[in-house]
Amino acid sequence: MAFLTFLGDVIWNPWLLCLFLFAGLWYSVRTGFFQLFGLPVWLRETVGKFLHPPSAKRQGGLTQFQALSTALASTIGTGSIAGVATAIFFGGPGAVLWMWISAFLGMMTGCAEKILAIRYRERAKGGGFQGGPMVYISRGLGKRWMGCWFALSCVGASLLGGNLVQANSISTALEAALGWDRLWVGIVVAVCCALVTAGGVGQIGRFSESLVPAMALLFLGGSGVVLLHNADALPAAFRAIFTGGLTPRAMVSGTAGYGIASAMRYGVARGVFTNEAGMGSSAIAHAAADVEHPAEEGMWGILEVFVATILVCTMTALVILTAGVYDPAAALWSMASGQVTDNMLGAPLSAASYGAVLGRGGVLLVAVSLLLFAFTSLVGWSYYGERSLAFLAGEGKGKRLYRLLFLGAIAVGSVVDLQAVWELADIWTGLMALPNLVALLLLTPEVLSALRGWKKEKVEG
Repeated sequence: MAFLTFLGDVIWNPWLLCLFLFAGLWYSVRTGFFQLFGLPVWLRETVGKFLHPPSAKRQGGLTQFQALSTALASTIGTGSIAGVATAIFFGGPGAVLWMWISAFLGMMTGCAEKILAIRYRERAKGGGFQGGPMVYISRGLGKRWMGCWFALSCVGASLLGGNLVQANSISTALEAALGWDRLWVGIVVAVCCALVTAGGVGQIGRFSESLVPAMALLFLGGSGVVLLHNADALPAAFRAIFTGGLTPRAMVSGTAGYGIASAMRYGVARGVFTNEAGMGSSAIAHAAADVEHPAEEGMWGILEVFVATILVCTMTALVILTAGVYDPAAALWSMASGQVTDNMLGAPLSAASYGAVLGRGGVLLVAVSLLLFAFTSLVGWSYYGERSLAFLAGEGKGKRLYRLLFLGAIAVGSVVDLQAVWELADIWTGLMALPNLVALLLLTPEVLSALRGWKKEKVEG
């Protein structure tokens, strides 16, 4: 455990944290902070299309909404509930501010990823399209070794990162809410995942399109009820967020508390894990979208980050900070004494916070939301891992073995230590992000050219 923590800190502190923020800031500045000043444009091209959807597919592949839903299936995962709670526990309330900052800047990083994913995608043998960072790194930069680095890290993340986190959160939530055996929960989830993913990306897209909007509305509705009840505590929660995120060493109960370094470390890491901007994983789903111009998909990349972090994660964070269950002083003491237990963080902390207002219903809300969020995330990660494996080994090679390993990892992840699971997720996330962020910076001219050309033709014309 200590080694995993050390390795995670080596990868993330401080240079990779800064690289994530720099990439987002770079694209924000170069596009004139399009995520803010172009708000009417990207909302019209995304949310506005719900009112006037295309009558038929043009080129095959997923519809844009299916691609978004598939990407959100993995981004609105346990990071939106368990990850936010973990970030607050280890990084303090200030971690939420850095989640917001990383998400605001990440909206343009996500936009760039989706533009490049469409720009360099390839026709799939069975119809439709396929691609992602491993393809635009290899073809755009001419550096296959970097593409292989990303793909290998993505396979590792799918087997020893994303799926372990999701499976563990499902099992711990259902154990706390219903007393179900964690291993049997993992086995059942693995079987269900196998049934959904057997039909390939088309079936995954249809499944995500049906479930993701409903699960998001369920969670947001329940969170809204809790926050209305805790409305008097909201001002104090916002003060804690800004004070903790900007103060070198915020005071807690008269003693030294969380520092800005820990707030950045866990806020940015959890934000990235939640919205995946800079990681590149969700670009694999968007590469399959039925879209004509790369910049069109970039608009959906902006919306994806906004929904996953600015909207969903904020609701979770405010519930935790207003419920009165989370005690910063107790959390600091537990970390200092090495007595952190699973029920202090992750899904149990979120469940206790919702339960403080909604009682048993709050615990069940978190359990059901986690089940839906994590299961859809597992489905998304299985596709990401398979596409990365195909890039490394060739189409179809090792696919059956990978699926068996993925399903087995779900069962294992349901019973392993929660803190170790999150450390592994951070390590693989960092290893994926490094080649992707470098590629995004080097391919800036192509992203800007595509965005300017599209705005001139479709928006300003």
